[in-house]
Formats: sequence, C-alpha cells, structure tokens
Amino acid sequence: MTGWEGFAFSFLNARVAAQYWPKIVEGLGLTVVLAALVVVAGLALGLLLAVLRAFGLRVLNWAIIFTVDLFRALPPLVLIVLIYFGLPAAGIGFSGFWATWLALTLVLMAFAEEIFWAGICAVPKGQWEAGRAVGLRFLPTMRLVVLPQAVRIAIPPLTNRTIAITKGTALGSVVAVAEILGAAQSAMAFSGNPTPLMLGAVAYLALFLPVVVAGRWVETRFAWRR
Repeated sequence: MTGWEGFAFSFLNARVAAQYWPKIVEGLGLTVVLAALVVVAGLALGLLLAVLRAFGLRVLNWAIIFTVDLFRALPPLVLIVLIYFGLPAAGIGFSGFWATWLALTLVLMAFAEEIFWAGICAVPKGQWEAGRAVGLRFLPTMRLVVLPQAVRIAIPPLTNRTIAITKGTALGSVVAVAEILGAAQSAMAFSGNPTPLMLGAVAYLALFLPVVVAGRWVETRFAWRR
C-alpha cells in the first residue's frame, strides 16, 4: 500500500463514510441548535447588561464590569468543565448540552456587553441631548435614538466575535455532547478509522463557511458609515 493509498484508506474510507455519515448529520443538527441558542441568549444578555450599565449606577456598574471581565478571562473549556463537573457538588446539575450552552452563552454575553457598550459610548453626546430636547426620557432616548446607532457601530466586531464563540460548540464533546466533533469521535472509536473526523471537518465547513460569508455581507451592508 503506497503512501497515498494508506492516507485514503485511513481518512477517505468510503465504506466507513457511508456507514457513519448519518451520525455526523445528527451531530450537525445538534450543533446548529446549540449555536443558535448560544447566539440568541448571549447577544440578548450582553445588550441588556450594556443598557443597564448606561444608567450610571456605580455599584451596578462595578458588578457588571466584574462579571464581564471574569467571563472574558476564563477559557470556555474551563467554564464547561466547572459547570458540568463542579456545580453538581452544590446540588445544581446540568446535562452536557446545557452546560456547554451556559458556558458559551456567558462568554458571548461578556464580549457582547463590551462591544455594545463601546457602541453606546461612540454615539455622539448630542444625540442624547437631541432626544431629551424633543421630550424623550432616558429609556425612549436609548431605544429610539442611541441603540439603533450603537448596534450599527457594533456590528463588525460583534459578528466576528459571535462566529468565533459559536465554533466553540466543538468543546461540548468534552462533556459527551454528540455535536459534530462528539459524533465524529464516537464514530472513529467504533470504526477504528479516522474517516469520521474528515466527515466532521466537512460538516463544520458546510455549517460555518456560509456563516462567515453571511457575516462579511452583514458587516458591509449594515456597518456604520460616518
């Protein structure tokens, strides 16, 4: 068996691929669900914290800054392990899926809050004054005047950070989540052949390459232009 034939047998084995591709497809579906839940919850919580921070309450701001810095500093894998293996000791148990979701959501929330807050701070002070001048209170001014501008400013960094964090769904394989990587590792163990890992790589490309392209379009289409 030549070098290429050995590579093809190990990584491009048609028999193994035909047997295990349904498992990879199931993992792809689970990855999509997990990533979607992370994005929705992480962005919503990040925006909420940024808005709360805009109230200027010192104690609340300190608490938000501490929380955000904490989850920005901790690696997602460490959070997943702490939540999955550590919290049961305190009587709080999570499945592997929800432990991964919570960890990635907290990380995305932390980065999203900083990005949204930077967007809010970048809106000229005159926009606040204009809202007040037409009789709007703080929250209507924030919702109708400031946030639309802040979100457009935040789109480019937010898009990149969201894509980077959602790719972390692969870390769920550490706590037995059968997403793409988890399904590929399981299939490789049963088959004794690494072809399922190649299938997993193809599945990740099929999932995230369109997301990256769509993210680039969103950046150019909706990014703030001065």
